[in-house]
Amino acid sequence: MFSSGNVTVYVSNMDRAVRFYTEVLGLKLAYRFGDHWASVEVGKGLTIGLHPASAENSAGRKGSMAIGLELNGPIEDAMKTLGAKGLQFQGMVNDSKAGKFVGFLDPDGNQLYLAELSWSHVNQGEGQYQHA
Repeated sequence: MFSSGNVTVYVSNMDRAVRFYTEVLGLKLAYRFGDHWASVEVGKGLTIGLHPASAENSAGRKGSMAIGLELNGPIEDAMKTLGAKGLQFQGMVNDSKAGKFVGFLDPDGNQLYLAELSWSHVNQGEGQYQHA
């Protein structure tokens, strides 16, 4: 059901964050969409997604990270399968460019989300990302 995933880190300054993760830590920038999103690769199977902080998701405090699970099929199928196991979802977001997203919590209240990405949009980002 899952193809890969990312950990989303909410940041207060995208340029500074991209510099830190790529120049200081030496991670590879996979792609970037201006000040809205950047993906840096940690290694096989783990990507850190950088996203601007907001009132709901502040940088550097509780709620500043979420784990994204990228799907290799329709999000509705995954929701049906996981819902049958008792998982309760928070509102779905259908972004016509980026894809479909739906959040849920782990037993400790940590935020996770399913992502059905629109790869035609992802492939327009900066950097070279190889989708398997």
